[in-house]
Amino acid sequence: MSMLGITPSLRNRTTFMTRRKYSRKRSELTRQGAALQLLLLGFALALLPYFVGKSPLAGALRPAALMGWLLILVGTGMLWVARQKTSARTIAEQEAPPGFVQATRFRELDDQRRSSEPSFATQAKSRRSSANVDVVPARPTQWSADVFSAIEWRRFEALIEALFQRAGFVTTSQSHGADGGVDVWLHAADDSQTPVGIVQCKHWSGKPVGVKEVRELRGVMASHAIARGHFATTSAFTADARTFALANGIHLLDANGLLTLIAKRTVAEQQALLNVALEGEYWRQTCASCGAKMIERSSGKDGRGFWGCPTYPRCRHTMSMRKLG
Repeated sequence: MSMLGITPSLRNRTTFMTRRKYSRKRSELTRQGAALQLLLLGFALALLPYFVGKSPLAGALRPAALMGWLLILVGTGMLWVARQKTSARTIAEQEAPPGFVQATRFRELDDQRRSSEPSFATQAKSRRSSANVDVVPARPTQWSADVFSAIEWRRFEALIEALFQRAGFVTTSQSHGADGGVDVWLHAADDSQTPVGIVQCKHWSGKPVGVKEVRELRGVMASHAIARGHFATTSAFTADARTFALANGIHLLDANGLLTLIAKRTVAEQQALLNVALEGEYWRQTCASCGAKMIERSSGKDGRGFWGCPTYPRCRHTMSMRKLG
């Protein structure tokens, strides 16, 4: 990703040098072509009186002959100067130390880039004013709401799965792709084939989960003939969502409920759950389509940051950046 102060990629430099080389070559050919045209015109005018012989036109063409010899002189001079410049540059490149010519062209590219880019202060101000800028959060050392703010959605799902495992369930899940509205399948310890419950997770910040999302979970429960569902979120639930869940056998776990549930575990279990939540690059988003860790990119329109899949263009999934810290 292009950042402030970073030199353009080698590919861009090579493209620039190639275009510059061809542009210079075209200019040289244009000058040489003009010189040759003057020479041809000059020879035509200078030799024209000899073709008419003793014709009465011979006298009238003598001034044209003088002009022809003048054009021959000018064309010869232009051709000589062009050839001298080409020879001098070729000799300089051959005798220059290794890498000197390439380094000189790279400096020319950098000068051109700096002259066309906004200043560092202007770009830094633009970044500070952006509403969607991720920062790497400090690693939490104990359980609190800050853990939910620091981790990305995949670590949250892994945490919820670990919680149900410690409650005695056998769980199955998938890290990415279409999940059919189920993030974690719950099985009894003595029967790993028949699910006894399903869990839906929403790693949301600030926005409460509404009744629409809870109804969708109830529809998945009905399609799989499962009587018990669980809905976990890092946010909260609206009053309508709670009413609907209570009437339809859905257990709701908001951020406060999850912290209360974790606090009932032993100190060792709490630390184990914390390690699950903070595993690896816990703050870097995971691509929901292919499961790869996403990379930071910036929009070419307004410069705003976003998460993009590293396998682009094969996978075009993107995610907005959260305002952390």
